[in-house]
Amino acid sequence: MPPPPAIGQEYANTAENFISIFKRGVIRTYHHVSEAHLARYTAEFDFRYNTRTISDSERADQALSGIIRKRLTYRRTDRLAA
Repeated sequence: MPPPPAIGQEYANTAENFISIFKRGVIRTYHHVSEAHLARYTAEFDFRYNTRTISDSERADQALSGIIRKRLTYRRTDRLAA
């Protein structure tokens, strides 16, 4: 049995596991991913993967703590809405 990875090192299985979860989530939830928004989708699944060991309420608290004093908009704020 090989020794566990040192801090900062990961196995290829970790990356394959993340990609598998990402692909499954896209197929089940979104059905299609725009290349323009790929970074948003990967950020969401990155958060899900990194918080997979905590409870749902702790995950919600962590997600909501990231929106304190931030304006939630989709459109750019420097342009007038049409």
